Amino acid sequence: MTLPRSVQSLSGRHVLVVEDEYFIADDLVSAFAACGARILGPVATLQDAFALVAMTERIDCAVLDINLQGEMVYPLADLLARRRVPFVFATGYNGAMIDQRYIGVPRCEKPVSPAAIAKALLALQPA
Repeated sequence: MTLPRSVQSLSGRHVLVVEDEYFIADDLVSAFAACGARILGPVATLQDAFALVAMTERIDCAVLDINLQGEMVYPLADLLARRRVPFVFATGYNGAMIDQRYIGVPRCEKPVSPAAIAKALLALQPA
């Protein structure tokens, strides 16, 4: 899957992918890597995500599924927010189901294309 030129500026960025649906994670990883992004993960559980974040110094941005095998991703979102790592939610949840603390976080509702997620990520990045 190829992303449009307009979103290929993920090149060189370290992108954390936290997604428990294999095919979605695989699509994201393939598309972002094709644009030159450095992929962290993908990881499918909250525990694996915390372990990866703990041993990773550089994370430029992240894609987070809200529900990971029955666990809510909000504790990881809290950690990323403390580290000032911008993130987007890729989720099947509608806006009313999002924790109020994260109502302003961009939400890409599934099914969503890697290009749409990349655009949301790039909108969060400093110029």
